[in-house]
Amino acid sequence: MKTRILLDTHIFIWIFIEPGRFSKQQRRFIESRENEFYVSDVAAWEASIKYGLGKLRLPEPPETFFPSRIRRADHHRLRIDLDHVTYVHKLPQVHRDPFDRLLISQAILEELTILSDEPKLRDYDVSVMGLSDIS
Repeated sequence: MKTRILLDTHIFIWIFIEPGRFSKQQRRFIESRENEFYVSDVAAWEASIKYGLGKLRLPEPPETFFPSRIRRADHHRLRIDLDHVTYVHKLPQVHRDPFDRLLISQAILEELTILSDEPKLRDYDVSVMGLSDIS
């Protein structure tokens, strides 16, 4: 059975603009067809805000970067749904990052494992995998 993995924003971006951050094992895992990878609209929203503020550099604007890379990698796009948004209030107040909280909500409701190097995500009742977990 395939593991269904929701890529955190930074992981998705690193795959394409900082691939050297990944070990050979991590790269094999990310490129494997053994798993299903999802990219949330939340990631594009977060990146677009940071790009607009000049805090994130991408090789092209987010409106072309995200769709082209999702297609290239053959990832699944996860749209933001009303159920995802309205579930957020049920999460404990571990931290206030609205993008992380919405990703967590999506992961819980869609039964996905989040691939992230954000340690605070492990404080939620959600399946989280860090890059160090991949060997």
